[in-house]
Amino acid sequence: MSNLPGNIKKTPKWVWFSFIPVFGGLALVYAGSKANFKSWIWFGLSFTIFSWVFSGSEIGFLIWIAQIVTSFYLKDKYQLKVNADTLEISDRRIAQLVAEYRGRKIDINTASKDDLVYGLDLPIVYANQIEEIRKEGFIFTSLEELVEIAGIPEKIVYDREPLITFSYDIKQEYDAPWRRLNTYSEEELIAAGIEPKAARLIVLERQKNGPYNSVMDLKKRTGLPLKYYQHLI
Repeated sequence: MSNLPGNIKKTPKWVWFSFIPVFGGLALVYAGSKANFKSWIWFGLSFTIFSWVFSGSEIGFLIWIAQIVTSFYLKDKYQLKVNADTLEISDRRIAQLVAEYRGRKIDINTASKDDLVYGLDLPIVYANQIEEIRKEGFIFTSLEELVEIAGIPEKIVYDREPLITFSYDIKQEYDAPWRRLNTYSEEELIAAGIEPKAARLIVLERQKNGPYNSVMDLKKRTGLPLKYYQHLI
């Protein structure tokens, strides 16, 4: 198991209860119940029963040692499972561990602000930016858009990639403000505040290769910096 992040390295109290002769196996029952690992409950009950049966014998001593070793072996998995929603995402490795034990990803297009802040460990300023952009009708489709559109530092975004997903609602997309870049004429784009050369390039590229799939698609195909049309999204 990889090293745990500093904020959950402390050994949980139930591990120390596994040192109790005969009944120490119940520590695993507790841990399994709290972390929702049913196999641990059966392990704990088995240790307890066999410890009772072989109490005072050499076999009983070996069972006691086994339950202690097992508890220490499983403690990291327990810590990751019960703390998966509150871990500090300090790097990509931690995000991968959290994703493994959380069992779900966070949808950038539908997540609440709490999910963005506490689930992805995003600073509140970036959660606010995502929320404001979504209110304008923009639908995120890639990590690059979180960097380019929401202004989130690249390292923060890519460290959290294992925890992120993007939904796509075609009805919502149809009404998105940026779609104006697919429908406005050159004159309308200029009237909307886009420089003439940029407006012409947007229209020519659209006529040549079809509608833009997203803001990032437009950026890649035209090579125009976001500042030219950011006010339209």
